[in-house]
Amino acid sequence: MQEILLHLPYFGPVSHFRELVKPAGICFENEDNYQKQTYRNRMYIYGANGKLLLNIPVKHLPKSKQRQHQKYRDIKIEKDLKWQKQHWKSLKSAYQTSPFFEFYEYEIAPLYLKDYNFLMDFNYDCFDVIRSCLQLEIDFKKTEEYFNDANDFIDKRDLINAKKNIEIPEYVQVFQDKFGFLSNLSILDLLFNEGPNTTNYLKSLK
Repeated sequence: MQEILLHLPYFGPVSHFRELVKPAGICFENEDNYQKQTYRNRMYIYGANGKLLLNIPVKHLPKSKQRQHQKYRDIKIEKDLKWQKQHWKSLKSAYQTSPFFEFYEYEIAPLYLKDYNFLMDFNYDCFDVIRSCLQLEIDFKKTEEYFNDANDFIDKRDLINAKKNIEIPEYVQVFQDKFGFLSNLSILDLLFNEGPNTTNYLKSLK
């Protein structure tokens, strides 16, 4: 059976986790170049005023070196900005009235207290927390070289593109009565609203 090749996002969208629950091996792309405007350092949640972007600030190369490519695994987080405090505050504000926020918050909150240097390290920890919350046994590998044509894999790396519009079936969201259903938000939106049913929902997606 072919493995599914994916990028590692920051609490990726529902469409990303739909692939992770499929009965196939998972391989994360560790050798790609970093690109802006992707789910590597951003997620979207449902805030009181609609769709809300949470973005992790990253260190940029000096202007003299900005034409050079940086590997995703080498991207450092910009620590001068108090993004962790702001992201956790936004998550609490958005989901503290959701059915399952209190059930999971003590597993997720430590991510916003620990000091991280590299974005990829943080994202792997986010992934581990979701696996724990959903009690998912997901074995995965990491690439050791970059494949431009990943013919030996089921290539789903395009799911990292935050501009990609993907529609998914509705579930009940906290502020849905105000702005309607918002499709393909962060896995946290599904988790806080659906709780233990999250895995069944993901497996039902085509």
